[in-house]
Amino acid sequence: MQPELRSEWAERAAVGLETDDPVIYRAMATPQRQAVYEVATGRSATYAALNGAVGRAAKRLAEIVGQQPAAQRIAFLGRNSIEQLVVCLACQRAGFVFVPLNWRLGAAELAQILEDCQPSVLLHDEEFVAVVAEMADIPPKTIAIDGEQGWAAMVASGPEAEPVVLDADAPCIMLYTSGTTGTPKGVIITRGNAFASAINFSLVGEVTSRSVSLCDLPFFHTIGLVAIGRTTLMMGGRLIISDRFLPERTLSVLGDPALGVTHYFAVPQMAAALRNSPAWDPTALKALQAIFIGGAPLSPALIETFLKDGIPLVNGYGMSEAGTTIHMPLDRDAVARHPGSVGYPAPLLAVRLVGEDGQDVRDGEVGEIWVKGPSVTPGYWNKPAETARAFVGSWYRTGDLGRRAEGGVIHVPDRLKDMYISGGENVFPAEIEAVIGAHPKVQDVAVIGLPDAKWGECGVAFVVARADAPSTEEIFAHCAERLASYKRPSRIVFLDQIPRTASGKAQKHILRQTHAPQ
Repeated sequence: MQPELRSEWAERAAVGLETDDPVIYRAMATPQRQAVYEVATGRSATYAALNGAVGRAAKRLAEIVGQQPAAQRIAFLGRNSIEQLVVCLACQRAGFVFVPLNWRLGAAELAQILEDCQPSVLLHDEEFVAVVAEMADIPPKTIAIDGEQGWAAMVASGPEAEPVVLDADAPCIMLYTSGTTGTPKGVIITRGNAFASAINFSLVGEVTSRSVSLCDLPFFHTIGLVAIGRTTLMMGGRLIISDRFLPERTLSVLGDPALGVTHYFAVPQMAAALRNSPAWDPTALKALQAIFIGGAPLSPALIETFLKDGIPLVNGYGMSEAGTTIHMPLDRDAVARHPGSVGYPAPLLAVRLVGEDGQDVRDGEVGEIWVKGPSVTPGYWNKPAETARAFVGSWYRTGDLGRRAEGGVIHVPDRLKDMYISGGENVFPAEIEAVIGAHPKVQDVAVIGLPDAKWGECGVAFVVARADAPSTEEIFAHCAERLASYKRPSRIVFLDQIPRTASGKAQKHILRQTHAPQ
């Protein structure tokens, strides 16, 4: 890693991190305590068993990778499972970098990511065999999880690897997030970043050894993998792993007294789906301390609905580049007093709100959110120019806008970038515009996100057609072949021209004003 990208956390680390492995200590201190439980299969593992599985997986990965340069990438395409968690922890123990892939993407989109990160091996669930086959020979080696010759069988027994001692700035995870140009960016997460992120969420979320966390959110997101998964294990709690969000099943798990779930994280659309489910019964959720919300704007009306049922929706703000950044406390009165606020800066992070002049704005004024601390990424994989643009000295520019109210709570009124969030997934219009603009019958296109009752926001594509105008169905079909479902626009609007500035930039504020739902 380039010296100028080393984090301040790494600069303070005089020796290698030997104590940041989330399960080694727990395997010694509480070996027979249940560490993980799978909702879909009923499988479970104690901390001793989980630690052994991680050690065997680390040994096998080292054998597969061989004498290649350090920090080899190991990609994983699959839903949440014990196996995926084990591979993630094994990568850190062996000195490799875990790259969880978004299984909602199509083969072409996944191939672009694999071309960029060049993994030594791709592990995948049986569900995604066809997708992997479409990607031809991009990963040099692919291994299915199931089957007699599969990964699960390969690591069922055998020797365990000793942990590799590396500095805090050694990368251990890489999470891909779309860039404003439409090109995916690999966010580098170092051992120090992951450790500090888990500390931050353990403090703001009050996670302890008695906590039981249900994880419906996918492990290819920092929320699922780090904030929920890693934090719970590091603190010695119990991690309930769910392979997908199904409202009725989730409510059944949350209300199961034998499991005693205390912590649950969701995007606003998931929380609304739970509240609107016929199975909703707040009296069954007595063990639940709070439902943590992130990933999209949270309406005060939804907060009030849950508060009336005695369950606080605790809002927060974070990102792959910094983990848990700003968060409301687990205090129902605080939630009620500051509806819609994302809370206070996490303990190990400094937060600034900066105006266009580069100076901090006053309370009540809007500025760009800048963050600094040990959980902040050193940069993007293979993208030095984008890394340089994202930092001012040691401060990371989030591109989001914030306003600090009296008492220090922060609100996020808007985004500086064009990104919108649909169903908890980040969507960048530039990527969709590039796809639609490639259609031979399209002359010009601009995409924005507009409010949607079900998904929070959905894309609307404004299209200027050529003489042989395409139909709406043609554009939808064109997108379906090239984009994941959550990225596809929900509506096509044909215009004579798209309003643009003299420099050629689309005036998207005009499109929003003209076409926003009334």
